[in-house]
Amino acid sequence: MLKNLAVLLAKSEVTYNTDPVPVAGTNAILLENLEWSFDSARLYERRPVRSSLAPLKPLYAGALMAVKFDVEIKGSGTAGTAPEVGPLLTACGMSETIVAVTSVTYKPSSTVSTHKSVTLYIYQDGTLIKITGARGMVSGDNNLGEAGKLHFTFVGHFVSRTDVALVTPTYSSQVPVPLIGIPFVADSLSAVITKLSWDLGNEIAKPGDISKTDGFAEIRIANRKLMGSFDPEQTLVATYNWITKWQTGAAMALDSGLAGSVAGNRYKVTMPAITYVDLGNADKAGILTHEVKFQGMESTSDDDMSLVFT
Repeated sequence: MLKNLAVLLAKSEVTYNTDPVPVAGTNAILLENLEWSFDSARLYERRPVRSSLAPLKPLYAGALMAVKFDVEIKGSGTAGTAPEVGPLLTACGMSETIVAVTSVTYKPSSTVSTHKSVTLYIYQDGTLIKITGARGMVSGDNNLGEAGKLHFTFVGHFVSRTDVALVTPTYSSQVPVPLIGIPFVADSLSAVITKLSWDLGNEIAKPGDISKTDGFAEIRIANRKLMGSFDPEQTLVATYNWITKWQTGAAMALDSGLAGSVAGNRYKVTMPAITYVDLGNADKAGILTHEVKFQGMESTSDDDMSLVFT
């Protein structure tokens, strides 16, 4: 079986843990670095006192499944139409706000009752794994000269693995834009950077339930802590005092800059209130830089970050 012969289908669930039956024609996600593994497996060990020191066979008592993969950041091709990655973002505890012919905005949400879940079908060169009720974590990277990337980790209820022929997917025809010519700004400073990374920092709760066939209740997003980093060139203190900003914990706005120039395939990341939490000293090709780590906070409710497609 070949690793690169794989297709992922993802579809938002109407009812938690109920398969909405994703199809190759409308629910395929173009991805990289696909991995899966069992998660939180329960094996009950039996160690009775008897005439042998050897253990008895353990009892399997259920497991979840974790899936990891990377997705390019790109629009749908039509402003105001959700991108291919939309069902994945909303299954990471993000709200989706659509303004017709204008924009689609994703923000973290603290209203747990509205968090969507997703069903995943993983086709791999002759087999199909089905996972339902999945929720997850998302992080992002904007690196100079590359396409922006989103990194996902989902945990869901394992349904089955069966022998099924590989499907022929229909992917979005949009091509991601290379990250050049983007006016990054942090705290009103047009810093010279080569990379911006962020992690929504979701905490996934996997409570047990004795009534369920796999022993697990609804998977929930129980908490989040937005963190990130970037690598600005160092400046004179008179230009910008990085150390003082870090020491005082000042709240600052961050704007990744708009990537792309064509409507329907543009995006940007904004954070209204970051604070520096670590400041390192480094260099790029002999040019002094900082390694800045930050934490994102709310300015108003649930606006710690926004990913906007226009």
